Amino acid sequence: MKVFLTGASGFIGSHVARFLVNKGCDVLALVLPNEMLWRLADLIGKIEVVKGNLNDVASYRPALAEWQPEVCIHLAWFVEPGNYLHSPENIYALNASLTLLQTLSELKCQQFVGAGTCAEYNTDRGYLLEDDPTDPVTLYAAAKLGCYLLGKQIAAAVGMRFAWGRIFYPYGPYEDERRVVPALIRILMKNQPFPATLGEQVRDYIYVEDVATALCVLAEKQANGVFNISSGAPVTIRQLLETIGNLMGCAELIQFGAQPYRVWEPPFICGDNQRLKGLGWKAAYTLHHGLSQTVHWWETRSQDGFSA
Repeated sequence: MKVFLTGASGFIGSHVARFLVNKGCDVLALVLPNEMLWRLADLIGKIEVVKGNLNDVASYRPALAEWQPEVCIHLAWFVEPGNYLHSPENIYALNASLTLLQTLSELKCQQFVGAGTCAEYNTDRGYLLEDDPTDPVTLYAAAKLGCYLLGKQIAAAVGMRFAWGRIFYPYGPYEDERRVVPALIRILMKNQPFPATLGEQVRDYIYVEDVATALCVLAEKQANGVFNISSGAPVTIRQLLETIGNLMGCAELIQFGAQPYRVWEPPFICGDNQRLKGLGWKAAYTLHHGLSQTVHWWETRSQDGFSA
């Protein structure tokens, strides 16, 4: 399978690239011209790399036309922690994604797999099904939903299969250190206190390798439509943080109630993943196993003098 992978140097993208290579797929990875490829260091020489910008189709179209991909897994987006939810960059990412889809349609690409978000849904409904109503409350989620709605029409017009994976709460190795799981691990590694909310909110956390395998299953099975990429196992934020603290032997350093809840803080978000399981996908990691792997990864990097 010949795959064009955008966002390959990112958190999820690097795991997808690794999985595709291990499956024997040919991968053309789009990365920014000045991008640090530390997440892909072990894959150099095993994948083809084109340096370009999704916002500038001329920077990657010649390589893509020569590659003639059978599948595109599209992960590139603006996701800077603390800024991405309401940033105008989402509009640029949406426009660039639609241009990518139009380019793929011209090149007769057979399958598109896009990365959506659980935040596209009306999250008041409890366990979320793919057919549940959408009601995004951030520019990020609205742009993702727009990409799905417009993208599937572009794909349908040329007979391209279009799968949209709504990703819930991924965590694991190579995650941005500003996100909650790595931030907590890094603080506890320094034996310092970590201020947190009361942690009563419930979320659906899924290990990043399970996210990667899900996206690849959507490609392999030539899927169409929306699929929740979720664990289906609700956990409170308090349970999540306490599990990390217990794994590291210093849960007492977590200061629950020291931080207020954010304005946009739904009480319960969990995804029904039966549609994805129907394609043969199955999560390989429990929360405890995934967090244990993640803690070990960060501790190993610290011993090696590594810094992201």
